[in-house]
Amino acid sequence: MRASARYGLMVLLLGFAGGIVFWSVQGSAGEVTVYKSPTCGCCKEWVKHLEANGFEVTTRDVGDVTPQKAKHGVRPELASCHTALVDGYVVEGHVPAADLKRLLRERPAVKGLSVPGMPMGSPGMEGPYKERYDVLTFDDAGRTTVYARH
Repeated sequence: MRASARYGLMVLLLGFAGGIVFWSVQGSAGEVTVYKSPTCGCCKEWVKHLEANGFEVTTRDVGDVTPQKAKHGVRPELASCHTALVDGYVVEGHVPAADLKRLLRERPAVKGLSVPGMPMGSPGMEGPYKERYDVLTFDDAGRTTVYARH
């Protein structure tokens, strides 16, 4: 085989291998671990919402989610029915997948995101009407800012 043909074949193979690596990295929006009550229907629906948007989700059914909230710095005023972890961030409540993807893309210096309470119309809380709600960032000092409005 001539040198130019070997070079062309090598470039082709490296390009193919690079494409496989890129595809495998881009294949999932992220791996999420969700702590929730085994009987919470809206938590199950939120998990389905994440999975439908490309996230790989592992659920951990626990009798009381409160210790997970405390362990990960979720203050009572930010609390909802489930707590999730993804790539070093804490996600509390019914945060839309699009906002979670934005968080992972932008990587702001925050502890995580929260949708306090359980607003109707948020992912997992679909129903006949939709409440306005905010997705908040929060940090270790307890500061919050509005990250998105829905």
